[in-house]
Amino acid sequence: MKLRHIIFSAIMLLIFPVSCDKMLDLAPHQNVSGTISLGSDQGVRKVLIGAYARFAGPSIYGGCILRNSELLGAGDECRWTGVFTGPRQIFMKQIDPANEDITSQWLDSYEVVSIANTVLSAIDMVNETDRDRVEGEALFLRSLIFFDLVRFYAQQYRYGELNSQYGIPLVLTPASRSEKPAGKGRDSVEDVYDRVIADLQEAALKLPNENGAYASSGAATALLARVYLQKGDYLNAGNAANEVILSGKYELLSDFKDAFNNDENSPEDIFATQITPQDQRSSMTEFFSVPEYGGRDGDIEILERHLSLYSPGDRRLSLFFQGNGAMRTGKWNNPYGVVSLIRLAEMYLIRAECNFRLGTNLGDTPLNDYNVIHTRAGLSPAHSVTLDDILLERRLELAFEGFRIHDQRRLHQEVGTLPFDAPALVFPVPAREISADPVLAGQQNEGY
Repeated sequence: MKLRHIIFSAIMLLIFPVSCDKMLDLAPHQNVSGTISLGSDQGVRKVLIGAYARFAGPSIYGGCILRNSELLGAGDECRWTGVFTGPRQIFMKQIDPANEDITSQWLDSYEVVSIANTVLSAIDMVNETDRDRVEGEALFLRSLIFFDLVRFYAQQYRYGELNSQYGIPLVLTPASRSEKPAGKGRDSVEDVYDRVIADLQEAALKLPNENGAYASSGAATALLARVYLQKGDYLNAGNAANEVILSGKYELLSDFKDAFNNDENSPEDIFATQITPQDQRSSMTEFFSVPEYGGRDGDIEILERHLSLYSPGDRRLSLFFQGNGAMRTGKWNNPYGVVSLIRLAEMYLIRAECNFRLGTNLGDTPLNDYNVIHTRAGLSPAHSVTLDDILLERRLELAFEGFRIHDQRRLHQEVGTLPFDAPALVFPVPAREISADPVLAGQQNEGY
């Protein structure tokens, strides 16, 4: 598995060369295309490998997309102390549209979309025995990108309402033949969610149950559970999470700390980014950890307000440590370990929350699912459970893994003194894109 990822980077240097002046090119980013022959099964497969390589880039699923969620949602539980301006603006909720971090997240995300679209455009060239798998992987990668783009760059989905607010451009064809050229503008939040759900449903049908470190049917279904939860569709979210749990393909590890800092996917990982010494190090390690473990000087401190949320005896507390004069999370102390994106623990918490809200016991009771996670942390089983208990357990279990701002917005929680729908909690469309596209210039997010 690691060897395959080493090959990713080598191939990508040949297929999609990168230069330091990328930021100076003001052509609309969704019109950037690759240069590789798509007339053969092997050629299409190489492009798919390239999609995974770009996906693992530091500004997106190499870690920064998770970091940005934690910084944007940070109140008094963690603090940015680093020198970089981009993350500091995100933490302070004072983002300049020219911010390099939010620009790189947008650009690199659409680069993955472009590569995935190239694969989908040439799917007939893939050998029939592997065609469904290749198509499913491309749909999965594109769906995850679209979902995270709309979560960061658009207002929160409101279940049961007409979500006509600006979402993100749905680019569905290769960049060189894009059906959404400059001038098309942003699709609605409703349209983005509809596309993501439809594509993930198709991906779940086409992908195999076992696919190594690549996207599998279980990964697509687990991502569906997350998407449904974010939009407030608790029936479908619970059904999808239940399907993943009952599949038996994944295993909740007996010791919480064993889910982190692994060189390979653990049995608990449903999907993860593969990082190797041939890549840039994990961005989560870079910013959350300290030099002893391959990080910087300790750019993100964990504050007592967060630590005080844990009960005495909670084993998850032991993963925090004193480093470089402040408390740090120990989840990201392997610079070349996998970056876990979807864990089985999340599925138990989704099923528990959805069952509680609906008054159902699909798969198991909310209490039992809560206790699965609660007791693994070394705590005594609860005899009853409330929605607040379940949401707190989610907050503790998934802390500093990229969930914070998205949970605050879907739960309509204040972020510091800001309401969940404050314009400052939505990333602006990058200034680079606004300069290149006059239609996007008229569709900038409020406050920018």
